Amino acid sequence: MHHLDHRLARPSLLRGTQPPSSPLASMLQRLRTGLAVLGLGTALLATSAPALAEVKVGVSDWPGWVAWYVAEQKGFFKKHKADVKLVWFANYTDSISALSSGQLDANSQTWSDTMGPLAKGLPLKAILVNDNSAGNDALMVSGKIKGFAELKGKSIALEEFSISHFVLATALARNGMSQKDVKVVNLSAGDAAAAFLSGRVDAAVVWNPWVAQIEKSGKGKALFTSKDMPGLIPDLLVAQDKAIKAKRKDLVGMIRAWFDTEKFIRDNPDEAAKIMAKVVGMKPDEYKVFLPGTRFFDAAANQAALTPADPKSLQAVAPTISSFLLDKKLIDGKPDAAKGIDASLLAEALGK
Repeated sequence: MHHLDHRLARPSLLRGTQPPSSPLASMLQRLRTGLAVLGLGTALLATSAPALAEVKVGVSDWPGWVAWYVAEQKGFFKKHKADVKLVWFANYTDSISALSSGQLDANSQTWSDTMGPLAKGLPLKAILVNDNSAGNDALMVSGKIKGFAELKGKSIALEEFSISHFVLATALARNGMSQKDVKVVNLSAGDAAAAFLSGRVDAAVVWNPWVAQIEKSGKGKALFTSKDMPGLIPDLLVAQDKAIKAKRKDLVGMIRAWFDTEKFIRDNPDEAAKIMAKVVGMKPDEYKVFLPGTRFFDAAANQAALTPADPKSLQAVAPTISSFLLDKKLIDGKPDAAKGIDASLLAEALGK
């Protein structure tokens, strides 16, 4: 959670606190900055409100969000008459604060990082799921470790309070264990990977490109990945309630543009990777490592995600996510997930 941030670069609840030191590391900052920083630092932000003429949307470094530039460059916004201005945030956490303070109409952020603002009663709504992490986050172990029972007492490097931490907590719980059964070593994702490769720790929870690098080295394999926890690391388009009322037509058009984008990425992965790589300063071949581990959501997947009764829906997985955040004291109070979802724009976009 991707960053739950800079999964590539997502830096928040669940993603990391250190700024990326290179385009590759930057790519991975997203969910990884630790919800703890999410004090909604509105005082640091300018006070100007978004212009009424367009939908001002925050975007950070994660494949499901960088994909919005594919929509822009391929003319999908214009096709669906959506007046959209994409605003790039090198620091993902700043984008969350900007949305919460009303400087953005909508933002690209994780479900986990939306829990804090919802717990504070802020009028935000998830209106679209861009993707789920489906392998970009993984618990990597040496060849000597064949199963979870052998992890007992072992050292595991990861970024505390990042998506990596959430992945470990989920993996252990599903195998009858808890964090008390292992020794967590708090390191940034890059340092965690280096510690694992050098043999200083027995395991590490990291995200791509480090997952791929460890696999290529032959020194480690994935024991558990985000693909094993479907629905729990969703990346979203979250909008201000007032923007939904004032700019509904543009947001509905934006959702329609997303479905064209998802199909384009599926049908033209090389061209899509070229567009996305340029945005984050990477080579297309380097960027393509992120695509297999990202499950881009089409219309059907979005309908399921926004239907409360579906076991992998945003509402259904919210208690698991909020429980972790509350346990780690990353949010104050229990968020009302149902109040943070508006499925009506998706229905309108699909003509229903």
